[in-house]
Amino acid sequence: MTDQPALPYRPNVGALLFNRQGMVLVARRTDMPGAGGPPDQGVWQCPQGGIDEGETPETAVLRELGEEIGTDAAQIIAAYPQWLSYDLPAHLIGRALGGRYRGQRQQWFALRFTGQDTDIRLDTHQPAEFDLWKWVGLAQLPLLNVGIKKEIYTTLATYFAPYATAA
Repeated sequence: MTDQPALPYRPNVGALLFNRQGMVLVARRTDMPGAGGPPDQGVWQCPQGGIDEGETPETAVLRELGEEIGTDAAQIIAAYPQWLSYDLPAHLIGRALGGRYRGQRQQWFALRFTGQDTDIRLDTHQPAEFDLWKWVGLAQLPLLNVGIKKEIYTTLATYFAPYATAA
């Protein structure tokens, strides 16, 4: 087994994408149990992804929206003031994230969705990371099956609550 403390965290960004009604987008992962099943199953998350070499977190979060949900119709409206980290479960250390990381260190952003629901496309990047998406109230986010990110989503739901209003 890989020595977890010796591995670094992968630099990453996350997006809380708010629609005009103040709801946040979540999508169901295709690589977790429950994918492809009824909508009440599976692991849900907000769009997120790695930061490429030489890329700023702001550029990365907009790129990730395009890759994961097929839209660039968004504007950054706020950033969480600190990086948030999570560790992978022990059985995934040395396997997930290319086996090179113990978890992820994330910079989170609130973004306002400026498009229409039809602008969200899960099929623009293959293989698709998500098979379903929906708008939920921000307070509901940590109550969903969000896997190992529950603590992070609880923190974000509190911090970004001022943005969960109609625009």
